[in-house]
Amino acid sequence: MPQQHILKITEIFPSIQGEGLRQGEATIFIRLSGCNLKCSFCDTKYAWEEGQQYSVAQVLDEVRKIRKGFPARWICFTGGEPLLHDIGGLTKSLKKEGLKIQVETNATLYRTLPVDWYSISPKPESYDYRPEYRERAKEVKIIVTKNLDLESIRRLRMRFPEKTPILLQPQSNRKWSMALGIKLLRQALKAGLRNISLSVQLHKIYGLR
Repeated sequence: MPQQHILKITEIFPSIQGEGLRQGEATIFIRLSGCNLKCSFCDTKYAWEEGQQYSVAQVLDEVRKIRKGFPARWICFTGGEPLLHDIGGLTKSLKKEGLKIQVETNATLYRTLPVDWYSISPKPESYDYRPEYRERAKEVKIIVTKNLDLESIRRLRMRFPEKTPILLQPQSNRKWSMALGIKLLRQALKAGLRNISLSVQLHKIYGLR
């Protein structure tokens, strides 16, 4: 009998997508455990270590239960860093059920998966990412940390097609980060950089998980 594929998952829950261009859409989140970067400004540090073991069948059962009362069509894999895990079999099973797949990743890892929406967030100081995301990313989120500057934004803008939106997302909706985001957006406009926008964490404003 083949051995079941096991995933370490911190939580599975229904909510509203609070970040990026899919903001406001009903979504079921699958938060996988572990991270290869562990940034100091991370707001989900509990996902670095915490988690329970799930088989693919158990995840599917949990998603089906949630959808009985919350029939969202989108599944979002997040973390931690979800691509530390082999989620290929799970994503294929979810697609067979007619669901759409989003992956939120720091972009240092890549797997060939049936994903509808890659939301990537390269991290300082290097803002490295895998080249596959140049054409596959639907959006690039840059966390507005205290050290973010125009040159970092310019480098990322030049590396991605102009059609790919770059979002300046405040660090945990903090006022200083919002103010810096506005300042950097103005600088980017004056520098002729295009398709750069301000963002926010909507779920924190609404008090959602």
